[in-house]
Amino acid sequence: MPKVLQVILSETIVIIVFNSVKSSGLGSHKHVALVTGGASGLGLGVVRRFVKEGAKVAVADLPTSKGNEIAKELGDSATFIPTDYIVNIINFLLSKYNCSMKISSMKLYSSINSNVIIVSDLNLILSLPLLSKNVPDEDGQRGVIINTASIAAFDGQMGQVAYSASKGAIVGMTLPLARDLAKVGIRVVTIAPGIFDTPMLGRLPEKVRAFLTKTVPFPNRLGNPDEYANLAQHIVENHLLNGEVIRLDGALRMQP
Repeated sequence: MPKVLQVILSETIVIIVFNSVKSSGLGSHKHVALVTGGASGLGLGVVRRFVKEGAKVAVADLPTSKGNEIAKELGDSATFIPTDYIVNIINFLLSKYNCSMKISSMKLYSSINSNVIIVSDLNLILSLPLLSKNVPDEDGQRGVIINTASIAAFDGQMGQVAYSASKGAIVGMTLPLARDLAKVGIRVVTIAPGIFDTPMLGRLPEKVRAFLTKTVPFPNRLGNPDEYANLAQHIVENHLLNGEVIRLDGALRMQP
């Protein structure tokens, strides 16, 4: 059974299937990755970085996304999977790359979201059965789960009660989940990003974008999706990172 490494990101899920357990580095051996929400924003940043590092990537996103264009651009290193069902994506990946395990159907509601219930279900229902079957590496590691919250988990603004609470729950599950999964060699880390230059932010008026940029102490700019992907890669490769929440925000603290 290939080594499966799942990385869960904000509106993005990445499953990396390692064909070799000799190294956890993305570029050291042949790897296969699944990125849901991978056709734009932070997910696209992960797709591009992982492909650059030598991984084969299945880009899963809504049928209306630009996933097909991105897959064509990246050539043989990427495959687009239009879908609304996370389980169908995983089964496609496992069959495409000759893995033996299958998962029963579970609808990902109407879109790819990172609310608390979905993140919890993906961690424990979908990823755990795969990860726990992996052959452990020299550290006994079978995989790593990276959930993405938001700095709103800590600096919730007025009118953001529900959003802040949902991200706070993801932060809160990080340590207990890491402790629960330690016995099977699975790490759990959460990224809490600040303001990034994504298509969602691009829809805002330029005046608003300029104001938001000024709120970031240093570097005084919006985050680049590749910086987010770079941190995700580092978490995958650094085995000592576990049970921790990492802010990626340029020292930004949101105003009330």
